[in-house]
Amino acid sequence: MAVIELRNVNVTYRVLMNRTGSMKELFRDVLKRKARVIDYVALKDISFTVDKGEVVAILGRNGAGKSTLLKVLAGVLPPTKGTSKVDGKIAPMIELGAGFHPEMTGAENVLFYSALMGRDVKQVKERIPAIGEWAGVSDHMDFPLRTFSSGMVARLAFATATDERAEVLLVDEVLSVGDADFQAKSRARMESLISSGAAVVLVSHDMNAVRTLATRAVWLENGHVKMIGNPEEVVAAYEAN
Repeated sequence: MAVIELRNVNVTYRVLMNRTGSMKELFRDVLKRKARVIDYVALKDISFTVDKGEVVAILGRNGAGKSTLLKVLAGVLPPTKGTSKVDGKIAPMIELGAGFHPEMTGAENVLFYSALMGRDVKQVKERIPAIGEWAGVSDHMDFPLRTFSSGMVARLAFATATDERAEVLLVDEVLSVGDADFQAKSRARMESLISSGAAVVLVSHDMNAVRTLATRAVWLENGHVKMIGNPEEVVAAYEAN
């Protein structure tokens, strides 16, 4: 049964090309319709499904449309054309730490993020010590986030996002966060979530992770699907390109 279904998804941005001079001059040109605007196609006719328990890896060079695709699936960015349907609770790990506030404590950020995700805040509050311990930041949970290193923020964000089981995981390069021990721990948690039946869309430049974790791979190039199929075959074609 498909948990994720994309049908002919297109995302187009309007881009100003002649951005010269001051903001005042730019605003004047826009009002007078002198500014040159083009349509930039970030995604074009993307169609595929992801079943329960399936791991679909998204490959592609920088600018291929990988992060845009994840934002569409997360509901952050609506398609310009086509449909994106996701059935179930989503755990987005797209930009770890995005939405965290530097002046709030680690514990407060966990609660704030969880509330945004629609979780039971009372239950999450009871889980804060375990989340901090798993992330290796227990001694810092009552300090403002601005006192955390970037690695500590990323670890706390990953621990928070994956603490509650979700039907859909959207993962953007998070398996490379932290040192080797934390990466192994993160990967083990990911594998546990996958074995529980979560549908996963994984963006990674780590071809070994793609080969071992993915059940299917999608190769994006310039916003469209160049190849989709068995991970070994797609990775081989991608690396040979």
